[in-house]
Amino acid sequence: MAKEKSGIPKGTRDFNPVEISRREHIFDTIREVYRLHGFRPIETPAMENLSTLLGKYGEEGDRLIFRILNSGDFASKVDDADWNDKNSARLSAQLSEKALRYDLTVPFARYVVQHQHHITFPFKRYQIQPVWRADRPQKGRYREFYQCDADVIGSDSLDNEAELIQIIDKVFSRLNIDVKILINNRKILAGLAEHIGFADRMTDITTAIDKMDKIGLENVNKEMLEKGLTPEAVDKLQPVLQHSGSYKEKTELLSGLLKGSATGMRGVEEIREVFDIVNVSPLHCDLELDLCLARGLNYYTGAIIEVKSTNVEMGSICGGGRYDDLTGIFGLKGVSGVGISFGADRIYDVLQQLSRFPKSTASFTQVLAINFGKKERDYCLPALEDLRSIGIHCEMYPEPAKIKKQMQYADKNNIPYVMMAGEKEMGDNRYSLKDMRSGDQEQLTLEQIIDVIVS
Repeated sequence: MAKEKSGIPKGTRDFNPVEISRREHIFDTIREVYRLHGFRPIETPAMENLSTLLGKYGEEGDRLIFRILNSGDFASKVDDADWNDKNSARLSAQLSEKALRYDLTVPFARYVVQHQHHITFPFKRYQIQPVWRADRPQKGRYREFYQCDADVIGSDSLDNEAELIQIIDKVFSRLNIDVKILINNRKILAGLAEHIGFADRMTDITTAIDKMDKIGLENVNKEMLEKGLTPEAVDKLQPVLQHSGSYKEKTELLSGLLKGSATGMRGVEEIREVFDIVNVSPLHCDLELDLCLARGLNYYTGAIIEVKSTNVEMGSICGGGRYDDLTGIFGLKGVSGVGISFGADRIYDVLQQLSRFPKSTASFTQVLAINFGKKERDYCLPALEDLRSIGIHCEMYPEPAKIKKQMQYADKNNIPYVMMAGEKEMGDNRYSLKDMRSGDQEQLTLEQIIDVIVS
């Protein structure tokens, strides 16, 4: 019998202890900032009903949903004609009733509707959980990854957009990542579609211009023409697509172009108000109005936000926006929300490339007690418990191996201190403490050891 080849699915990863520690550093930083702003945690299941997810992310998003085969004889209810015709769309609906969640926003909307009588609005929630997408794996893009979401639902106030921008600024300042926050408004994009005479083709327009950074202006124009826009309509968009001025210059341009669109002008006013609120408490990072920012998710209706590292070539490391009636698709009408999502895996890659993880994330145990034998072990064990009682991470080597082997264990595991006791130390009620970084060693009382470690 052939030996089975070990491995994991493409787009997924194993994580070693140091990687886990570094990921927890990211999660803890984001979680702490969320809590500072009054957000509360929830969790939802890894799987949702397929009907909950379909139709919420656009045609491309629907293709990337990981479907779960029905339990048992999953093919027993399949229509023979569909099977013979290989009608994938109809077959999928019959073979699969559930799917892995694609993001955290749609499940959150479902959660709000399902638990609406137990929620006080406006409801500020955060959620840090994995999501799955059947995407083509590549650098910075995985099939299984974590999102770290925060949403405010049940409020129309633009104060919420401003607060989320402040949260983004705090998180990346604490993580020591230089970023640029890009913002636009879907109402502005709708106004531009009206302005060029193709109000009914907004999705085609936004899908194309959202690729500006990736494929360039010439290819964006080409794609819009291929989707049926006239050369005259594409020409009318050029002043917007090519504009690289300041926020004030861009809003002045938009005010002139969109004066005939009530929707577009509302978008301009909303952008102005968000900038005004943010400027009350200035940011550490840059906030830029990006007129080519569209974001592909269909449920956004107002502000849209994207964050990019200024030091590392990477896609969006955080994004979000306003959705006016996402809960309406589940039966709860007229409840507006706005949210953001940090891409923890891409943030990890940025920190790794910049070598900006704290040194503490590579160390777990602070003190290793050398095991010379039963008598020495029994002398050190109570001391280790005293150290643990005040939060110092420590361990005893599990067996009386050669001291060289135990020292190598400490060195390979980045343990900064080694504690040991022989006849002399036990007679003096002391311990020898070796600093593995400097090589210094001295005999100390337990109280002195604590002072050294916590200083």
